[in-house]
Amino acid sequence: MVESEAQGRLPGIAPVSVVDIGSNSVRLVVYEGHSRSPTILFNEKVLCGLGKGIALTGKMDEESVARALAALHRFKALSDQARASTIYVLATAAAREASNGPAFIHQAETILQRKVRVLSGEEEARFSALGIISGFFHPDGIAGDLGGGSLELIDIKDREFGKGITLPLGGLRLSEYAGGSIEKARGFARKHVKTAKLLSKGEGRTFYAVGGTWRNIAKLHMETRKYPLHMMQGYEVQLDEMLRFLDQIVESKDSKDPALQAVSKHRRLLLPFGAVAMREVLTAMKPSIISFSAQGVREGYLYSLLTEAERHSDPLLVAAGELAILRARSPEHARELADWTGRMMPFFGITETEEESRYRQAACLLADISWRAHPDYRGLQALNIIAHTSFVGITHAGRAFVALANYYRFEGLHDDGATEPLATIATPLYIERAKLLGGLLRVVYLFSASMPGIVRNLSFRRSTNPDLDLEFVVPAEYHDFAGERLDGRLQQLGKLTNRRLAFCFE
Repeated sequence: MVESEAQGRLPGIAPVSVVDIGSNSVRLVVYEGHSRSPTILFNEKVLCGLGKGIALTGKMDEESVARALAALHRFKALSDQARASTIYVLATAAAREASNGPAFIHQAETILQRKVRVLSGEEEARFSALGIISGFFHPDGIAGDLGGGSLELIDIKDREFGKGITLPLGGLRLSEYAGGSIEKARGFARKHVKTAKLLSKGEGRTFYAVGGTWRNIAKLHMETRKYPLHMMQGYEVQLDEMLRFLDQIVESKDSKDPALQAVSKHRRLLLPFGAVAMREVLTAMKPSIISFSAQGVREGYLYSLLTEAERHSDPLLVAAGELAILRARSPEHARELADWTGRMMPFFGITETEEESRYRQAACLLADISWRAHPDYRGLQALNIIAHTSFVGITHAGRAFVALANYYRFEGLHDDGATEPLATIATPLYIERAKLLGGLLRVVYLFSASMPGIVRNLSFRRSTNPDLDLEFVVPAEYHDFAGERLDGRLQQLGKLTNRRLAFCFE
C-alpha cells in the first residue's frame, strides 16, 4: 500500500495502539507515536457493559461479552489500518473478577494476537497515578479513577506516589448493587470509603478525578455554568461548589434538562451513582480543589514505558515544540523567541515562577503556527488552535495566557469580543503578562521576518538618558530595519508598560 504524502505528521515515529477493556466500555486509542505528549490519531469506544451483573452473578453477561469480542475484531482491523507498530491491551475490574474472565481473555488474545495484561487493583491505581503525573505540573493530591466496576485511589506528590487501593464503587456496580436506590448506594459507598485511610492525608490538597462518568459530571458542570472553554484536562472546581453540584445531580428528576444533552444517554443513567461515589470521597478527604483529568490508565501505562529522560521532559513544551515543527515557518526561530523573551522579562520588572516561565516559552513556540491563515484571521486562528489543542501540563488559566499572548501579537494590545471568553478564565496577572509578551513579539517579528539569526542579537538596556527608561539596542548592521512601523510598535510597548523606550543602533 502506498503511504500518504501528508506532511502534517511528526517524522521518525510510528503509531501505537492501546486497547482498554473496562467494566463499562471497551476502547481503542491509536496514538501518533510513543512520546512524552502523545497525540491521538484515532479514538473509538463501545459501551459493552462487561461489568453488568457481576456483583450478583459473579459472571460477565454473555451478551456484553459478545459485543466486546465483536468490538475487538473491529479494533484489530482499525489498528492495522492506522499502521500501528504495536498494540498494548489492558483489562481491568470485570475481566479480573468474573468467573468467565479467563475464557474471555483467551478469546480476546486470539482476536488481537497480543497478550492481554489484566491489571490488579493496585496496578490500576499505579497507572492512574502515572497518568496524572504525565498530565499535570507538580501534582499534589489524591487521584481517584472511577471505572464501571471499581474505584482506585492513590496519593501523588510530584513524581512520587503511594500504594494504591481499590474499592468496589464503580458506577455500574454501585447502580446495580443499589437497585436504583440512591440511599442504598450512599450507604454502601460511605461504608467502603471509610476504609480508605489514605483520604485523611488529602485535606486542603487536590483531588484528581479520572474516569468517564466523572468527566461527564465535569462536562455537565461546564454546561450549567456556560464555561467558555470545553477542555476537560485541568478543569477545576472548588470543593463547596462541587459538593452542591453533586447534590443537584443526585436529586435531579428532570432528565430533559438541556444541559444533560451534553452527556450520552448511557452515561446519564450512571451520573447519580458517580455523584454519590465522588461526594463520599470528597467528604472524607476535604480537598480544596477538584481537578478533572483526561489522562488515565492508558496514558499512565504509556508513560511507564518511556525512558527516564523522556519522563522528566516537560509535556507542554514538548507538545508546543512539536506543533512548531508541524506549523511554524521556523521552529528554530520559535526557540530563539522562547530564550530571548526570558532574558528580556527582568527589564520590565518581571520575575517569573517556574510555571510562568513554562507558559511564556510555550507561547513563543506557538507564536507562528497560524502564518498560513489570511492576515486578518491569524490572531483568531492562533487563539482557537491554542485554546482547543489537547495540551497537558497546563492549567486553564495558563492555556488562556498562551492563547491571548498570541492573539495580541497579531491583533494589537487591546481586548475585544474574541478575547472576552478567555479573559474570564485567565487571571488579571496573566492578561497583563500576555499583553507584555504580545507587545515584545510585535516588535521583534518586524526584525526577524520569522526567520532565525537576528533576535538573539537584540537586547534592552537601562538608559543613562534622563528622558528614557530603556533603550532597545540593535547592532548597527541591522540599521536598514529602522522605520516608522518598527518605532510605532516600540512606542505601543512603551505605553503598555509605562516606560519611555527608544531604539539605539550601535
